[in-house]
Amino acid sequence: MPRLAIAEYFIETARSASTSETLYAALLRCCEEMGLKYFALAHHVDFACDQGSAIRLHNYPSAWEDWFDENGLGQSDPIHRACSLATVGFGWSAVPEMIRLTPQDIRVLEHAYEEGIGDGFTIPASVPGEALGSCSFAVPAGEEFPKEHEFVCQLIGAFAFEAARRLIGKRDLPVDEVPSLTARQRDCVLWAARGKTDWEISVILGISHETVIQHLKHARERYGVQKRAMLAVRALFDGSISFSEILNH
Repeated sequence: MPRLAIAEYFIETARSASTSETLYAALLRCCEEMGLKYFALAHHVDFACDQGSAIRLHNYPSAWEDWFDENGLGQSDPIHRACSLATVGFGWSAVPEMIRLTPQDIRVLEHAYEEGIGDGFTIPASVPGEALGSCSFAVPAGEEFPKEHEFVCQLIGAFAFEAARRLIGKRDLPVDEVPSLTARQRDCVLWAARGKTDWEISVILGISHETVIQHLKHARERYGVQKRAMLAVRALFDGSISFSEILNH
């Protein structure tokens, strides 16, 4: 399945998913289509103390999950800690440059490898008022993560986290409360989702730099988000923009 089709399949499935099983199956299929082995979608909390309010959906080996929980790694896991310093997805090979790895961190990464989890790519998920979270994708131990899928993973990961939040009741707007973007706000959000800077958007649309800043600011306020990455996810979720529009330009 082409990358565009993978992303569009996931977005349509996640948008209508009513159970975590549906979301799990969609993530599993996307991994298979991209030649990946594992995915993990979770809040960064101690699940031994969680009262059922946190997200956790993964297909990692059960032995890894048991060891992870026994050692209380929900917040201290090195990949999770690196998320606090990132706004977009990052490859696990970059983690030593992002945080100082302790001997315990090195042991965690080694143990993951021993359990069959190889190279990976993680997308941070930050929502005000909630614990930090992330969505990770990984290949089997000994394999290299396919960089050509990083962009699709970035979008799928952020979208998956939003879908999971809605399933556990953290995000569920009534139809009459769904934000409505103006035509110009939509244009700015779309070009921002394509990776353009505010200045580049102003040149493309033929409007002032300040006007673009204001359009994106008002769009974020309508969706109640602070970062443009989440703005794109919310706009994709309610159909204001489509993934095919993002790629076909």
